[in-house]
Amino acid sequence: MNALDLASLLCSRLCHDLMSPVGALNNGIELLADETDPDMREKCLELLGESALATANKLKFFRLAFGAGGGFGEEIDTREAQAALEGLFAGERKIQVGWVVENEKLPKGAVRLLLNLALLAGDALVRGGRLDVGAERRDGEIELAVRAEGPRILLDPALRETLATGGWGAVEPRAAGAWLAHNLAAEVGGSIRLSDPTSDVLMIGATLPRQG
Repeated sequence: MNALDLASLLCSRLCHDLMSPVGALNNGIELLADETDPDMREKCLELLGESALATANKLKFFRLAFGAGGGFGEEIDTREAQAALEGLFAGERKIQVGWVVENEKLPKGAVRLLLNLALLAGDALVRGGRLDVGAERRDGEIELAVRAEGPRILLDPALRETLATGGWGAVEPRAAGAWLAHNLAAEVGGSIRLSDPTSDVLMIGATLPRQG
């Protein structure tokens, strides 16, 4: 996949995820303009507030996972990554996030990889569930682990192939994260591991040579 293809998929992913909260903002403004009942206006304002927060949370997450978020330093504060991930799923109210990262800072590439793996695992929780995210420096390496468990888990085989091999796999918005995750690991000589597709629990692990 070339840079233009990746950029197209990233833009598609952003548009796909932002369409719902931005659309709700538009609807709320239209309702507010025509509504005179105080109670209904209050509900419109609540809708606008929730939609604005959801939009901001998604943008914060994508800035870290896809962009140059965290500044231009070599490492990122993991508390910022935790807040971004929890904010992303907060509006869904169907995915419970567990954060098991003790290091206060990790290399930017490791944080971006961890967030992209978490996004893929979260997308696979079709009916909600629990998403646990962990990372630690150990024996000269950085170990990343994401665990997703819920009533129904679905990680498209093409996405699995893209994540594991970096091949084309699925040409759809979610493929951007899979392709980016593979290359974030590959460019530093790391590796990604996936649990058996027949398992009731989705596990994605990554090992990166320690940086910094």
